[in-house]
Formats: sequence, structure tokens, C-alpha cells
Amino acid sequence: MKVLLVNGSPHENGCTFTALTEVAGALNKEGIETEIFQLGKKPLAGCIACQNCATTGLCVFSDKVNEILVRAKDFDGFIFGSPVHFASAGGAITSFMDRLFFADLLSGRKSFYLKPGAAVVSARRAGTTASFDQLNKYFTIMQMPVISSRYWNMVHGFTPDDVRKDLEGLQTMRILGKNMAWFLKCKEAGIKAGVPFPEAEETVMTNFIQ
Repeated sequence: MKVLLVNGSPHENGCTFTALTEVAGALNKEGIETEIFQLGKKPLAGCIACQNCATTGLCVFSDKVNEILVRAKDFDGFIFGSPVHFASAGGAITSFMDRLFFADLLSGRKSFYLKPGAAVVSARRAGTTASFDQLNKYFTIMQMPVISSRYWNMVHGFTPDDVRKDLEGLQTMRILGKNMAWFLKCKEAGIKAGVPFPEAEETVMTNFIQ
């Protein structure tokens, strides 16, 4: 089993990366493979609603979104990390997740269906809960079980060294990793035991303007 951890910070080894590394370490101790994927500093365009993905299966913009879109099926769980920018998730991770999940939905890939997801946020001081709520909404619309910890998944600090001093935050990260590993093992056991996936229903879309 393997979990993808996406670092939505422009800083490759910054505070968000420090938090994700702690989660990855806990997953590794439970026998779960991990990969940390860096979004980097190059601009990521927002979704332009062209629906190119519905016909080609890929986003019209050729960047890191398509790289993960074609690889997502190979992962069993996902963790998305972001710094807090003005009390919300960063622009790069927001554009990335908008396009990634929209393309997955319209293309019919279902690469995220019933796979566990979790969000991790990093801030010097405030804005963490708003960013955390924002990111969690992606998982619920994709039918992804949301993995929690013993506190909201956040760390605090202005530098990676600050984050390493946030002992409660680091513990929250480790428990998140352990909880995701437990869920993955339970899911695997259920599949081996013959527990079926939920019965699918045809999509119903309601327009409230009648």
C-alpha cells in the first residue's frame, strides 16, 4: 500500500514539508509506502471550465495536475498539505485540487473513490481552521473517507525549526499517519473478506432555479 503526500507550499523543505515528513514517518513505521510530491514554485493555472478533461481524460493545461491524474490510481491514500495564505489554503494547492478532482470526475476515472484522504495545514499563527475546512470539502465530494487525528491536522511555526518545536502539532501528524495506516489495513482486510463496495446510484443533479 502506498500514500501520496502533496506538498502545496512553494518552499520545498519548509514548514508544510516538515509536517508531511512527520506523517510519512508514521506511515512508514506501519509498513505503508509514501511519496512526497512537490508542487514547486511554477505557476499553476486555475480551472477554466473548458471540460476538455471530459473528452480527453486530461486537463487542457499540461502540468503537474496531469502528472498526478494519470498516477492517482496507483495510490491507496492521499494527504494534501498547504501553508495558510490570508486565512485560506495557498493558491497553488487550490488550483491543483480544483483541476485534479474536476478532471477525475468528468473523465470517469474514479481514481479517488473510497480512498482515504486527509488535509494538513501550516501557519505561523492563525487561519488554520478555515484552510483545513476548505481542503476537507474536496474529499467529501469525491466520496473519500476523511482521516482524522486527535486534533485538527495543523502545525504552527514561521520556520521548519519552529514547527519541530511544536510538539503537539508533530504528535498530531504522527497520529494522523497511524490512523490512516489503520484504515488502509482495515479496508484491505474487508476487501479480502469479500465485503462489497456500496451499491452505486445514478447521479441526480438538481437545479434550484425552477
